[in-house]
Formats: sequence, structure tokens, C-alpha cells
Amino acid sequence: MPKRSIIVRTLCHALATIVILTLVGIDPAGGGRLGARAHETNFPSELVDFGPASGSPLFAGGGEGAWDRDLRERGWIARDGGRWHLWYTGSNSDRDDVRRLGYATSADGLNWNRSDRNPLVANAWIEDMCIVKRCGRYHMFAEGIGDIAHALTSVDRIHWQQQGPLDIRLTTGATIPEGPRGTPTVWHEKGIWYLFYERRDRGVWLATSRDAQIFTNFSDEPVLACGPDLYDRHAIAVDQIIKHCGRYYAYYHASALEDWGQWSTCIATSRDLLHWEKYGGNPVVPVDPNHPKCSSAMLVDDGMHHRLYTTHPDVRVRFSVVRLLRR
Repeated sequence: MPKRSIIVRTLCHALATIVILTLVGIDPAGGGRLGARAHETNFPSELVDFGPASGSPLFAGGGEGAWDRDLRERGWIARDGGRWHLWYTGSNSDRDDVRRLGYATSADGLNWNRSDRNPLVANAWIEDMCIVKRCGRYHMFAEGIGDIAHALTSVDRIHWQQQGPLDIRLTTGATIPEGPRGTPTVWHEKGIWYLFYERRDRGVWLATSRDAQIFTNFSDEPVLACGPDLYDRHAIAVDQIIKHCGRYYAYYHASALEDWGQWSTCIATSRDLLHWEKYGGNPVVPVDPNHPKCSSAMLVDDGMHHRLYTTHPDVRVRFSVVRLLRR
């Protein structure tokens, strides 16, 4: 048989084999199932692989008699204006029950200095906050008394004006049932405000708004539910939404225990903010046996690495294993 015919037949056979393998879902390059490989590429290393947490807290309670003796829930960390900024919730139950807003700054995100203006809003319950900067104004979304989400605004990061409780509606337009609507996490894009909130940590709902005044549920069912795996079977709440390489990612804290005695940090991804897929390798940060209630994570880009901070019950940080590639 002529050499050219042998080559042609070999190429045709190889092409047919590639087509068959692809049709049944096998990666012809030897990487296993195509679906599994695609799933993992949706969660790049720089978002899920982190080194150990800092051995001691970067920022902790202010001392036995301080108004912020205890730090609680999610704080918010941002790089803005050439500095690092931390907003946090402080409390001291020996003084009163109010959970107040504190503020600290840093040159490097590691060494923090409290503001001498703390607490920033003297008698308001401000806990578990998220901050969105939009057109030179800072929009804060936080829990108030009874885990009722409310909003505040500022032009200088320090002086905050209260805007009242968030008005959240069912898909029918009726007000959502009474009860908690906590851990408000907000993303703004193309004129739409996306509000993710939990109800007793039993699931995460999504409501949207064009004016940040009235939010209407995308669905009256959670867009991110507990389970079915053990690590998030009993509690779930979104801490932060980010956008990376064209996809959206939600970092969330979760508990496998009914009494919520332990927390882990997990991640999910979406193409449209509406439909979410959990990472098959969750939790990203497993329960720390030495600090089992460590939670409330958020990601910050420091220019070289991603830093994953946790802010409850103190502030600690992990660095991404891989360095960030700049395009």
C-alpha cells in the first residue's frame, strides 16, 4: 500500500477515535471526563488554594473595658485611595447590647490602626456589613436589630447617614414574610443592584433593584441552598461576591452542625448571578480545630496575591498559593 494512503487512513482513524471519545465525554488528551475537567477550570487555583492562616490575629477586640471588646460577624476590607480600610462590628455585653460600627486603616493590610472617631455611629446597631463604592459614594448594607438588613451611605468612609431598613418584596410584589433577612451582600452592575440575603442561615435568596430602594426577589426560593453535602447542610450565608475572568464567585460560610458550633469557608460560581454551582472541592477553608468559629471571609487583591481574610471572631489572613498573573 502506498505510504500516502497509510498516512491518510491513520489520520482518519485517529480523528474518528477523537470524535467518539468526545461524544461519550472522555477527554482525548487523557485528562479524564470533560465535564469534570471543565468543572475544575471554573474554580482557578488563585481562588481556592491558600496557605495557612496568620498565626496570631492581625486585628482583635479592643480590650476588657472597650466598647469593641468583642468583634462579631463579617467586617469589610477594601483597598481604596492608596490605603487599606477595615469596617468592623464591635460590642461589649457588659456595657450594653448594641453592636456598633468601628473603623481602622492600614498601609499594608497587615498592621491596623483604630480610628479615634470610633464608634462611627454611636447608638445604631450595625453588624455584618458589606460596602459598595459607587460614583464616589459608599453604600453600606448591614444587619440591624433582629437581623433586619438596612442601608447607610457615606462620602468619606467615616460619617454615615442611615437610610432605613431594606424593602424586600416577593416576586408578586408583596413584602416578604416577617423575620430575619440578614448577611446582606450586594453587587452592582449595569444599573442593577443584586442583593443576596439569608433567612436564619437556611438558604440564600437574591433580590434585585434599579434604585437600591425596593428589592424584588428573583425567585421566592433560595438561589443557594443548604446541602446536600455535609459541610453546608445546616447553615449557609454569602459573605462576598467577586468577578474573576468573566465569571462571578460567591464566598460563603457554612456549617455542618445543627448548633452552628463550627464554620468553614466555601465558594460557588455563576455566569449570571442567578444560577450557582458549588465547588466540588469545598470547603476552601475547612473548620480550624483551634478556631472552630473562624468565619466571614472575603477576598482582596494586594497586587501580587489574593488575600483571603476572615473577620470573625478576629481578623486573620491567608495568601493565595499562586501569584496573580497580570494581563
